[in-house]
Parts: sequence; C-alpha cells; structure tokens
Amino acid sequence: QEHIKLTDQLRSLLRSLRRVSELPDCCFNMEPNNEDNVSFIPSASPAVPITQITAAPVPGLSPIPPPSFPPPMAPIPVARPPTFRPPQNGGAKASDSDSESDDEHYVISEESKQVRERQEKAMQELLIKRRAAAIAVPTNDKSVRDRLRRLGEPITLFGEQEMERRARLAQLMARLDIGGQLDKLLQAYEDDAAPKEEVDEEELQYPFFTEGPKELREARIEIAKFSIKRAAVRIQRAKRRRDDPDEDVEAETKWALKQAKGLALDCSNFGDDRPLTGCSFSRDGKILATCSLSGVTKLWEMPQVTNKIAVLKDHKERATDVVFSPVDDCLATASADRTAKLWKTDGTLLQTFEGHLDRLARVAFHPSGKYLGTTSFDKTWRLWDINTGAELLLQEGHSRSVYGIAFQQDGALAASSGLDSLARVWDLRTGRSILVFQGHIKPVLSVTFSPNGYHLASGGEDNQCRIWDLRMRKSLYIIPAHANLVSQVKYEPQEGYFLATASYDMKVNIWSGRDFSLVKSLAGHESKVASLDITADSSCIATVSHDRTIKLWTSSSNEEEEEDQGGETMDVDL
Repeated sequence: QEHIKLTDQLRSLLRSLRRVSELPDCCFNMEPNNEDNVSFIPSASPAVPITQITAAPVPGLSPIPPPSFPPPMAPIPVARPPTFRPPQNGGAKASDSDSESDDEHYVISEESKQVRERQEKAMQELLIKRRAAAIAVPTNDKSVRDRLRRLGEPITLFGEQEMERRARLAQLMARLDIGGQLDKLLQAYEDDAAPKEEVDEEELQYPFFTEGPKELREARIEIAKFSIKRAAVRIQRAKRRRDDPDEDVEAETKWALKQAKGLALDCSNFGDDRPLTGCSFSRDGKILATCSLSGVTKLWEMPQVTNKIAVLKDHKERATDVVFSPVDDCLATASADRTAKLWKTDGTLLQTFEGHLDRLARVAFHPSGKYLGTTSFDKTWRLWDINTGAELLLQEGHSRSVYGIAFQQDGALAASSGLDSLARVWDLRTGRSILVFQGHIKPVLSVTFSPNGYHLASGGEDNQCRIWDLRMRKSLYIIPAHANLVSQVKYEPQEGYFLATASYDMKVNIWSGRDFSLVKSLAGHESKVASLDITADSSCIATVSHDRTIKLWTSSSNEEEEEDQGGETMDVDL
C-alpha cells in the first residue's frame, strides 16, 4: 500500500510539471501611469531589459537613482522520475506523454507480494465467513451428518462436538457456493443417495459395526450372566447394610480408617537387581508376586518376603506388570516384548498371548477369572480367553497409547486409561464405550473401580487423583494427591473404605473413601514408587519401587488392643 500511495503522488507531481512546461512564455506589460510616472515591464526572457521604475521629481530633493536588479535566471531543468506503469489488458497503449519512459517500470518486492497475498487471503476468509453466516445450515445433528455425507466429507472428526460439526459444514458450503459448485454437488449426491426401484432394500442394509468371532458372542453372553448374579449379590448386601439395625456402617468405616492410620513399615527386602515395576497378592494373601525391568517375575512367601517360591523367566524384555487371578492359583505377566503370559504358581508356563503391535503396559483379570485384559502402546486394549489363548476382542478408542485397565467387580464394565488424558468405560456385554471422562490435563496411568460399583478412581501425570461417579457421569472429587505423577491407584477391596495412591514422589498416601481426606502417608522408599497392592482383608499393603526394594506395611494395632476396645472387627466377605 505504501508503494501504491507513493506511485500516485509521483504521477500527480509529473502531471503538474507537464502542464507547467507546456505553457508558452508569458510576458506581463503594464503601461506607465501618467499620474505616478511608474513603468513595470517584466519578461521571462533574458533579452528583455531590466524593469525600470521612475518617479516624478520632488522640489528640494535630489533625484533618487533607479535601483538595480540582478539579471533573471534561466529556467532550471527538472528531472522526471521513473513512472510506474501497471500492466494493461488487451494490449492498450500508453499515452504519448509517457512514451519516453516506457522502458522504466517499478519492481514490487517479495515482501509486498506476501503482504498482498495475506490481504487477499484474509479478504477471502472474510467473504467465506459472511457467506457461511448467510447460508441456511440444518440445526439437527442428524441432518448435518447427512449433508456432510452427501458432500463426501467425514461425518464426524475425533473429539468434534455438534456445534463444531455444524460450523464445519457451514464453512464447507460457503466455499462451494463461492466456487459455484454447491448446487451441482448437492444435486449429484442426492441423486446418488436416492434408492432405486430395482434394488432390493435388504441389499442396502449393512451392519454399522465390525462383526466379531463366534467366541466373542459366547463370551459376551457368559459375561452378562455372570454380571447379573454378581450385581444381585452386591445390591442385596447394600440393602442389608442399609436396613439391618445390627449393621453399623459408620463404626465399620471408623475401624477401617483407624487400621489404615496405624499402618507402619513391617519389613523390607531387595526384590531384584533392577528396578521393580509391579506387585500383586494372591487371593489368599499367602504369596506376593513382583516383576522388574530385568524381565524376571518372582514369587515370595508371605509375610516376610524372604523365601522365594518360584522364579518365572521367559520374557525377552522388561516386565511391566503382574497380577494374580481372583479365582485360582495362576498369575499373568505383561512385558515390553509385546506378549503377555499365564503362569502357575510353581513356575509352569500355561499360555502366551501374542497379537499386540507394541509394548504392553498393564494387565488385569476379569472377576470371573476366565478372561484377561491387556493394554498396549499400539493404542488398543485386548481381551483374551485364558483357556484357549484366543484373542476375543481388539478394542480401539483411544487416540494415543492405552496404559491402565480395570474391571468392575460385577464383571459388566471395564475401564481403560491412556496417554490421551482420557478415562473410558466400556460395556463388555455390548462392546460399546458408554462413558468418557475428561478432566486430567496429562496422561492417565491408572484406573480402579470401587467395590460399590459406581465410583471410579484415576491417577495420572498431573499429580492428581480424580473420583468419578458413573451415575452422575461427572467428576465427584479431585484429590491433589502427590508432588509427582501418580503411578497407581487402588481401592480397599472389601468395601472401599480407603483409597491408596502410589507416586514418583517416593510416597504412598492413604485417603478416606468417605470424604477423601488424607489418612496416612507411607514414606520409606528412596526412589519412585511404581506399584502397590492390598490384601483381601486390608491388613497389609505391599509397595515396590525403583530402589529395587519390596516393603510391607501392616497396622500397628494388634488383636489384644482391638478386644480391649470392644472386639470391633471388620465384616469381611471372602
């Protein structure tokens, strides 16, 4: 714009100079006034004599000589600057006055071209926005999807909401309208989408899902039957605790929190030469399994973890997680070699689960003990049949790597968490993603279900532990749990009286399951705490760390003190 303004000023100056130069030499002559006796004869030519001024003589005064003026100067030639000539359409010729500077052109710099391109682009976007605001766009989301489909565009994008989808359709229609293609495209797609008379309607129907194997259908039916029975037992127990006058829930909660507050370090032992990554108690609490970056899984005899029962060696890379079956004496391990393995407690390898395309993160057993869930950095989690080793389900849904996995105690739901900062809840009976919890601002590394069936806890790299309510479909409470990332969360397995969180700040914190206040902080590790587990009766907590040690934490209260205080005991259903 500055160049254009300068060019216009130069043009106006040149036109003025041309008009002055084309005028003829002028001469102004004034006849002498007889009364004043004055004559003034100027001339533009140097040959004209100098102007003379005479005055009448005054008596008593000597005459004044006429003043002398310098000779007139010759006109100064003016140099004409180069003129800018924009290209003319149709080969139009320039005027005769500009013929002398036809070979002189003003060159536009690259910066000016870029500025002009940006201006044109901004104007184009402004026109598109104005046109999009004027175009009639359907407000019904189903109609918006149908219109996008007719235009050959994806009907939805990842994470796109209804208003964003409608705005995308408006922008697309505005662009097509400016290009003159909207009516033709819509007409063409409407003609293609119209059903033809000779085509049977049954041939146009197709499933909107990917059909799974027969084994998956049978597994879903079995999971549905199992979950109905477990849910009935849970609801019946909840009603009994509510209606039975002998049930004192408040007293049981206080007793459990008192036991948790009395947790202290009972024993500590080195578990491996490399940092430990996972631990798990057997269902009877007599065996503790640990895994490490060396790829070796070890089984320890409780309660002192000094005697090794078995050493499981078959993984080719580091082991990432270990978990015991809830129904029998077998355990599963996950590894960075993209496989999961099923073992007996005597060290016998039962199954190898292969199929993931990247390293595994976590592994979990279904409450029925018949299925195994694994998560991987290939952005999927999978469900396996432990008896046949077959892959029943390959579940996508996370945009980044999947890390944590947990099953509800009823067996109907599964929860997964990933590096996309989301926690998803899946219905295993239908295969649908029924809930998506958004709130964490960094990757979510662990999830766990509460025994009550409707609370879900998650922890991640944002140092927070969030409690989600499946009934209200929102975050119930946010716990600023640690000074570093939360590596694992675990509910007390019987009634969810308290929640334990492990962190890379070298601490394990115990939180009340009632008001989520801090009950106890377990400090003793010298490096990052990678994993923890709680026994079925909540009497012991095991933690493993990158300092290569296993630590067992038990309550300092003994049975004699409990009997002295009235014999309070925790109602445990095994």
